[in-house]
Amino acid sequence: MAAVPVEEAIAALSTFSLEDEQPEVQGSAVLVSTERGSTISPIEYSDVSAYRLSLTEDTKALNQLNTLIQEGKEMASVLYTYRSCVKALPQLPDSMKHNQADLYLETYQVLDLEMSRLREIQRWQASAATKLAADMQRFSRPERRINGPTITHLWSMLKLLDVLVQLDHLKNAKASIPNDFSWYKRTFTQVSVQWPDTDSMREELDDLQIFLSTRWAILLNLHVEMFRVNNVEDILQVLIVFAVESLELDFTLLFPDRHMLLRVLPVLVVMATTSEKDSESLYKRVKINRLINIFKNDPVIPAFPDLHLSPAAILKELSMYFQKFSSQTRLLTLPSPHELPLREAQEYPLNHIGTIRAEHDDFSIRFASAMNQLLLLKSTDGADVEWCKEVKGNTYDMVVEGFQLLSRWTARVWEQCAWKFSRPCKDVGPSESQELSSSYSDYEKVVRYNYSAEERKALVELVSYIKSVGSMMQRSDTLIADALWETIHAEVQDFVQNTLATMLRTTFRKKKDLSRILSDMRTLSADWMANTSKPESEFQSLQHGGDESRGNFFYPRPVAPTAAQVHCLQFLIYEVVSGGNLRKPGGLFGNSGSEIPVNDLKQLETFFYKLSFFLHILDYSATIATLTDLGFLWFREFYLESSRVIQFPIECSLPWMLVDHVLESQSAGLLESVLMPFDIYNDSAQNALVVLKQRFLYDEIEAEVDHCFDIFVSNLCEAIFTYYKSWSSSELLDPSFLFALDNGEKYSIQPMRFTSLLKMTRVKLLGRTIDLRSLIAERMNKVFRENLEFIFDRFESQDLCAIVELEKLIDILKHSHELLSKDLSIDSFNLMLNEMQENISLVSFSSRLASQIWSEMQSDFLPNFILCNTTQRFIRSSKVPLAPVQKPSVPHAKPNFYCGTQDLNSAHQSFARLHSGFFGIPHMISVVKLLGSRSLPWLIRALLDHISNKIATLEPMITGLQEALPKSIGLLPFDGGVTGCMRLVKEQLSWGAKSELKAEVLRGIKEIGSVLYWMGLLDIVLRELDTTHFMQTAPWLGLVPGADGQTLHSQNGGDSPVVNLFKSATSAIVSNPRCPNPTSFYTMSKQAEAADLLYKANLNTGSVLEYALAFTSAALDKYCSKWSAAPKTGFIDITTSKDFYRIYSGLQIGYLEQSVQLQPNNHDMLGDSVAWGGCTIIYLLGQQLHFELFDFSYQILNVSEVEAASITQTHKSPHSGQGWDILLEAMKKARRLNNHVFSMLKARCPLEDKTACAIKQSGAPLPRIKFENTVSAFETLPQKGT
Repeated sequence: MAAVPVEEAIAALSTFSLEDEQPEVQGSAVLVSTERGSTISPIEYSDVSAYRLSLTEDTKALNQLNTLIQEGKEMASVLYTYRSCVKALPQLPDSMKHNQADLYLETYQVLDLEMSRLREIQRWQASAATKLAADMQRFSRPERRINGPTITHLWSMLKLLDVLVQLDHLKNAKASIPNDFSWYKRTFTQVSVQWPDTDSMREELDDLQIFLSTRWAILLNLHVEMFRVNNVEDILQVLIVFAVESLELDFTLLFPDRHMLLRVLPVLVVMATTSEKDSESLYKRVKINRLINIFKNDPVIPAFPDLHLSPAAILKELSMYFQKFSSQTRLLTLPSPHELPLREAQEYPLNHIGTIRAEHDDFSIRFASAMNQLLLLKSTDGADVEWCKEVKGNTYDMVVEGFQLLSRWTARVWEQCAWKFSRPCKDVGPSESQELSSSYSDYEKVVRYNYSAEERKALVELVSYIKSVGSMMQRSDTLIADALWETIHAEVQDFVQNTLATMLRTTFRKKKDLSRILSDMRTLSADWMANTSKPESEFQSLQHGGDESRGNFFYPRPVAPTAAQVHCLQFLIYEVVSGGNLRKPGGLFGNSGSEIPVNDLKQLETFFYKLSFFLHILDYSATIATLTDLGFLWFREFYLESSRVIQFPIECSLPWMLVDHVLESQSAGLLESVLMPFDIYNDSAQNALVVLKQRFLYDEIEAEVDHCFDIFVSNLCEAIFTYYKSWSSSELLDPSFLFALDNGEKYSIQPMRFTSLLKMTRVKLLGRTIDLRSLIAERMNKVFRENLEFIFDRFESQDLCAIVELEKLIDILKHSHELLSKDLSIDSFNLMLNEMQENISLVSFSSRLASQIWSEMQSDFLPNFILCNTTQRFIRSSKVPLAPVQKPSVPHAKPNFYCGTQDLNSAHQSFARLHSGFFGIPHMISVVKLLGSRSLPWLIRALLDHISNKIATLEPMITGLQEALPKSIGLLPFDGGVTGCMRLVKEQLSWGAKSELKAEVLRGIKEIGSVLYWMGLLDIVLRELDTTHFMQTAPWLGLVPGADGQTLHSQNGGDSPVVNLFKSATSAIVSNPRCPNPTSFYTMSKQAEAADLLYKANLNTGSVLEYALAFTSAALDKYCSKWSAAPKTGFIDITTSKDFYRIYSGLQIGYLEQSVQLQPNNHDMLGDSVAWGGCTIIYLLGQQLHFELFDFSYQILNVSEVEAASITQTHKSPHSGQGWDILLEAMKKARRLNNHVFSMLKARCPLEDKTACAIKQSGAPLPRIKFENTVSAFETLPQKGT
């Protein structure tokens, strides 16, 4: 096989799309990176010396400070993550006191390792204070003029001072450190007795004790070191002015820098006002009102995730150590955080969420538009240069705006978190008592109960906005990289080649010193190779003035300035503005006494601030990672120590609180953001490993994430299932019911946005990729099966009337499955239904439901339900059953296992109650739909076998009744009237001692009649379904109605339409020469022919009722000789007959008479099923005529009619005196019912034209004679013309 050329392979790969349908509902992944950012010089500013700016000492000191800052951050991490070792130390019981010396030694060895870290921190802070003080003193010596400090140097001083402040604050806050030290000192005292020389160790121990026990020891030591040789007020004032201007002008792009300035500013103010002279000098340069406004606007400053600083508290505490500062009453009277009233400004995200939402939407639209413009630009060859510059400049502006938004939003979260920590919740809940309220931990009061529902919602939104904007910008990294570099290059070159050239020709033409500085700026940063307007040889003429004033044009090049170039440019601009004078009044660009025009000063200021942004924009990914880092929301080291617990429950964890709030609130707008809080865990894990460098913290985060994600998936699946179940229930509600309601909207379901979550196949969590879609599908399969199990358990705990409710619940669940299957791949509903019905095997025809229906009919329905022929319903008898039916209790479940919500449950249960008191056609429809063609024949056969068994059971009982009959029973005489006839019947039917036997026989006949009537209802439903099926298939099979109502074939022996359709389609496709595989089309044509034969064979379906009657007739054949004896004389035996009709006639008049006398009457106990059972047996035995002639009640009715006719002439009521009216009316009703039964039997099973089909014991039909008018019961019965 020939190899594919590389170019073609690459071109082919470029056509593949690696994108999938997974929505972006999670923040960008945390990338493991050890590279240094471009904000710090990778070569430690060693290239600065090449620019010959005499910054050697400054650069050396700057690198030293940066090293100290990095070391100090590691020290702060050690202090913050320090946990008490004393809690884990074992305590010896009294029986082991002799081993106490060994325990002290081992305890000392354990604690000595921890104390060595504290000693290292003590030594480091002393060294750092000395070096920082020396660095400040270097620039405060009036006798020695050196260049510096640079702006970068000022930032490093402030950052190192911030590290020292944080270390001091941590040392003051961590109570476990002094506790461990006291134990360490005690063990040292015990174990050092045997050591030879411990004086130096004791001295070192005392120093450490003083260091740990003295508040603000680090700052006090720093103050001593700074003022040891000469004053450093000048540099301190410069730092204060720089910090104040940066805060007021929002000079900082990143919020950590702003927080750093806020933390160090109160400390700088205290240190710079050690004397009245220094205070006056400071307040001349920085008005005190400016400081007060800054401190008031930010009363709480984030320091560590669960530790905050308050400028007011710092000023008050330090005033005790700096006596001169204690006179600054305006600063010392600032209110502490707990003294402030609840103000709108302090409820950070909540009251600004509307503005934040608008900012997010506006920025997302404009950023996407900018990216589209950039893509269009890259796809356009030979684009206009001005348009290119405009598009790329707009991209740069959008990135700066995005960074500013992210910085502001994340700072709001930090500040609200610090505000909540400073203002714990006082009232845990309105219903809790004071004692119960006091049992909650401090952490619960500042986190769990300190965020209202509105604040949690706002926080979820804000976290989502931060992560989504960060992810959107991160995805565009490679797209916009060149545009950003070119824009920064263009900004720098435009300033140094055009703006500075103009300044050199005008403002600074005669100022040699300043002109030299500007020339240095052009020398170190101008890119003359890209200049197309003027060659480098003309540069000198520009310096000395020229007539050419138009700006230079240069080609855009993606060549950004280095960190050293930015560092030097900022220094030179600062030199131009300040003249290198630290005592210059005013601010950095205050123009106090400056000879530079305001216009030029403004240009210098603008470019100065842009320079500080350039490095962060070049360090694109690292800046986004910093601005979107929300890991601080998880850490709680300080409160773990103060609460004296190993770890807090997840209910106190803010990330989980946000996830839980989204799921509990069921807010459609928040649902897609439910995964965003899990990014907080990603950020915190990254911080634990990379910043804090503590594996145990990562292990705790990982354990919580595993637990929370399991709960999240479970709760999410619960919410998804509830939503789709409610949606399905709402759609299946009767529209007329909703139309009749005034408040029908409460049954409507608000749409929820689960679609995005159901597409998530790659959820990024702690470096792992989780297929959420698969987890949800797996759990949904389980929930659907559990719901089916509950539905069947519920049905099994009720009677057969609940079959309608069962069908409705299964329909709702099936519709829920259909709705969910559109968004999620889950198991087939029929498969799950068959599993729950235990009907998976191909040879299994008895399902769980069919077995339950049969069991229910045997134990409850047939014995305890009676038939009302008029309404065609079975109802429960008022008679107490002989044997109470034992049923399991109704299972309890959540509302979503019913219909979803409480309102929908009530609505559907109101419909279910309409069918709960009877069994009729609606219930039979449900039985047919639920059992289907697979299990329904099994149930039919079981019922027919029940008839056969019941007949066999009745045979000895009927024989007993036959033996009790008198030898001769004649016709009732007319001359005795109704009264005489009734007396004669009672004398002849001497069954008084056999009342139990009569009751058993009646119950048996009733059950037979109930089964047969049940079959009749089933036959009605099946015929309706067959008719529907026929109407659907007839057009495809070519069937048309004939003139005589018969079904005719429209093709006259040809193929049906469905066969013709597939044959013509196959021939048309196969005739096409481009047809790849004609075999499949031939197969489809053959399958159409098979389907045609199959459906035609199923057209002539039989009647279930006819088959049941035929089966009953076959079962009666065995007892025909006993129940229907042929007369010996060949004539009708009137007096001596003991056939079944005579027995039933006696039973009928007996229970009719009892129905008049007893309350509740016997008729209500037996219903109309007795008539159906007795008349069917009489009809199938061929005794209908005998029954109608010789039935006792019929004879009495005849006598009553004759008697009524004779008495009518005297105008008297014929039976009122004797009281037979009610009984006669009951007999008339019984006769009408019997006539109805007989007429139905004649129509469905005529005996005049045929002898009833016999059926073998196996159930197979055995025809005795062919018939013409009726259709056979099943296909196996003989067909017409065979």
